[in-house]
Amino acid sequence: MAGRSIDHAFTATGTLGAAEDPTYAGTPSFMRRRYQKDVTGTDVTVWGVPYDSAVSNRPGARFGPAAIRRASMIFDNDPQYPFHADLFEAMSVVDYGDCLLDYRLPETAHARIRAEAASLLEGTGFLLTLGGDHSITWPLLQAHADRHGPLALIHFDAHQDTWPLAYGLDGAVRVDHGSFLKAAVEAGIVDPARSIQIGIRTHAPEDCGVEIIEGHALDEMRADEIAARIIDRVGAGPAYLTFDIDCLDVAFAPGTGTPVAGGPSSARMLNVLRRLGGIDMVGADVVEVSPPFDHADVTAIAAATVALYMLGLRAEKADREKVQI
Repeated sequence: MAGRSIDHAFTATGTLGAAEDPTYAGTPSFMRRRYQKDVTGTDVTVWGVPYDSAVSNRPGARFGPAAIRRASMIFDNDPQYPFHADLFEAMSVVDYGDCLLDYRLPETAHARIRAEAASLLEGTGFLLTLGGDHSITWPLLQAHADRHGPLALIHFDAHQDTWPLAYGLDGAVRVDHGSFLKAAVEAGIVDPARSIQIGIRTHAPEDCGVEIIEGHALDEMRADEIAARIIDRVGAGPAYLTFDIDCLDVAFAPGTGTPVAGGPSSARMLNVLRRLGGIDMVGADVVEVSPPFDHADVTAIAAATVALYMLGLRAEKADREKVQI
């Protein structure tokens, strides 16, 4: 054990390289990445948004970031599957920690998330967010659109999230986890002509012009066919990927706020994600993990793996860009 360390999240001397912590011990940062508040010059910043005050069914997603971090502890020491590489050899990834939100003033949360995300994007190359309920994607899209312009949205979900917007007594728009996409389309920060939803198994009053691959259709499609539909729809412009864990069938993601039966397996959707490397993905999130309804970390492990794949795609993109230079 000589020369080895534990609590890599604090003892790491830099932002590269694997950790040596036992999988069952040590400080649970995301994939053992170093906790760091200065993200200047980093390739990727992971952070948590522990917010679930905009859910319409079961709460608990405020505990999602902690659960995803804990589940990710098993992924660091070995080369990450299926990327055949240690993702952290050349890609600097840090865990910023969580967004600080005032639970007494939930109406201030989205503005706070947007402001902090914008600040992080000033220093880092890519922001990977662990939620939180799906309403947090609204301020995240705002922050990313401020930098990149209107975005294509790749949206894995059982729900369309295009329900009518509501307004507070002061006239301000009230966005919840079932209406964030309608808000984003109406605000012009998501281009519906370049956006697509995968796994939808409920009906909303409107689709806002976004293409839909419904849950039953996935049963008839191969992973490469699904990925091809996504790539064709998104095109070459900047895209944001949001993965609501309830896209998966309840057998693979019981720990979520609004579970819907009849969905795809985690294996199928991971296979689709693996094929999206050619997309210009400028940001991503994984949301709606509700640990109080989980069992044996099944849902948290699925979400952590989705986040791992997002990092893998980012690492491969960085490698391609270096070769081109």
